[in-house]
Parts: sequence; C-alpha cells; structure tokens
Amino acid sequence: MRLAAHELHDLHELTMSCVNSITNMGYMLQHVQDQEFKSILEKHFPFHVRDYNMKVEFLNQMEGAKKELSLLKEVGKLTDFTKSPINQYPPVQPRTAVDNMNDREMATAYLLTLKRAGREYAYSAMEAANPEIRSFLQTCFMMSCTHAYDMWQYMVNKGYYPLEPADQNMTAKIGAVYQVVPENQEQIQKYINQYQSPTSGASDQLYQ
Repeated sequence: MRLAAHELHDLHELTMSCVNSITNMGYMLQHVQDQEFKSILEKHFPFHVRDYNMKVEFLNQMEGAKKELSLLKEVGKLTDFTKSPINQYPPVQPRTAVDNMNDREMATAYLLTLKRAGREYAYSAMEAANPEIRSFLQTCFMMSCTHAYDMWQYMVNKGYYPLEPADQNMTAKIGAVYQVVPENQEQIQKYINQYQSPTSGASDQLYQ
C-alpha cells in the first residue's frame, strides 16, 4: 500500500509495539496461575495476533490488509462501578530482583500495555491520511479500550486497582457549574437539517 511518510513511521512503531505485546502475552500464558486471568489472556490473544498481521499486510502488500479486525462490545461485570468490592487493598512493593513475575505483576503490565497502546492508536488514527488505515486504527483503539476494561475490572475485583466513589458534595458543586445547551434551538436544528452528518451507529452499540 502506498503510505505517507508519517503513516509508515506510525505503522512501524505500532507494529513493534505489537511484537512486544504478543511476546509478553506468550510469556504470561505460560506462567499465569489465576484461571480467570488466564481466560482473559486466551480470549484477547487471537485479536492481538490479527492486529499485528494486519499491520504487516499494510506494510508489505500493495492492496493493503486483506484481513479484518472485529469491533468488540464492552461488557460491564462489576456490581458497583464506583466502589471496589475489596474493603482493604493488598499492599504492593516493586521488586528489584525478579526471576518470574507473579499474577499481579503480569496483570499490571498487561493493563498498562493496553492503555499505552490505546493512546498510540488514538493519536495515529487522528494523523492518518488514508481512510482505510484510519478505520483500522480506530478499530484498534476500540479493541485496546475493550481489553483494558476487561483487565481493569479483573484488577478491581482482586483489589489490585483502587476504586472509590467521588465525594457527592464536590460532585454536586462541580456539576452545578455547567448548564445544558438546548438542542432544539433554531440554529442547531438548521445545521442538522442542512448538513445531515452521516452516522454509522450510536454509542450504546459499544457496550451491552
């Protein structure tokens, strides 16, 4: 595929990132002890391989990628999305000599890898000129978001990631600063009718 110079460099960096992610996941799959964590890795792993292979195709094939990357739905599993089910968080201290990583260390590494990848995909998607590459990178961003959400919820349930409700008085105080803009006003309706911006779905299609 013909690429702009910045697209080539972005794809190179993102492909190298995939090499790192897949290699780390390969290690984790052989060492993780918790079955729930292992099941998450097993579910995610084929999508990371497909993501990588599509990048290789973009870099090497004139017609671009032949494969497709599925757009995943997010699944909320926590009973309370503002408060951890753990009353006391288990302490952690970085180890300076490591033979094998434990489950908490691997879960932390994987979640942070997904967050970093998501930011890189978002930035690259904004910069991409080719519509096909833009669409691919946007889907990669959503994949990173969905996989990170799976891992974040796992870590919250284990007490590895603190989750506490915001102070209600502060929430009310800050919320009162902002007032809703009426969307039925003539100016806005005029623009909606004049431009008819195309849509490909709604936000509620991204979760279930």
